[in-house]
Amino acid sequence: MAKGAKAPKGKKITFNVAKNCIKITFDGKKRLDLSKMGITTFPKCILRLNDVDELDLSRNMIRKIPDSISKFQNLRWLDLHSNYIDKLPESIGQMTSLLFLNVSNNKLTTNGLPVELNQLKNIRTVNLGLNHLDSVPTTLGALKELHEVGLNDNLLNSIPVSISKLPKLKKLNTKRNPFPKPDESNTFIDSIKRLENLYLVEEKDLCPACLKKCQCARDKLNKIKNTALMTPRKAIFSNLVSPNFMAKESQEEWR
Repeated sequence: MAKGAKAPKGKKITFNVAKNCIKITFDGKKRLDLSKMGITTFPKCILRLNDVDELDLSRNMIRKIPDSISKFQNLRWLDLHSNYIDKLPESIGQMTSLLFLNVSNNKLTTNGLPVELNQLKNIRTVNLGLNHLDSVPTTLGALKELHEVGLNDNLLNSIPVSISKLPKLKKLNTKRNPFPKPDESNTFIDSIKRLENLYLVEEKDLCPACLKKCQCARDKLNKIKNTALMTPRKAIFSNLVSPNFMAKESQEEWR
């Protein structure tokens, strides 16, 4: 925006408008969907609807999220992607019911991420992609329930070890960052490989009959696995010498 230019006038959201935007999700949760409505400022009237489970303010022109957002104590899902937010409020740490937080495609810098994020002990997914982060707060390493972290398209040179070693982490997107080495991103992905076999009980805790049953089932699975590895797969496209490189790279985008 040019210096001295007026900020665009956004759509005014009234309480009745917001109330009519509440939808019931397939699993019975209440979602307040105010996405793609040309909103430029956080509508204070929605604080009266703070019993909703999900809040979608994505794809607007919001620049600031107020501390009062912490009044959404039941919120499990918060989507703020594709706005102009450069800082998250410290009070976000009080929203301990959050499971999903998407703030991708904003103007966030590392200084705009409050330390209080480490209080979101139940959170499963955090998307910080497409921002201006030059480092990752080590406080994210305290979020032991994290399954997915998006850090793509930032200004990162490294990833804290505490992030790649999160016990439940399954997906870590670090693509398109200026890492010192081209293969650095793959190194982080390799570091979160999980155990192939998961044992929920120990042998000593099983009676002889149950132990024998489990061992037989395991032997059967291993036999099937070994047979599959030994059987060569017939090529479906025998004339295709090399795959389309661009198609291979952009599969996820196509989906």
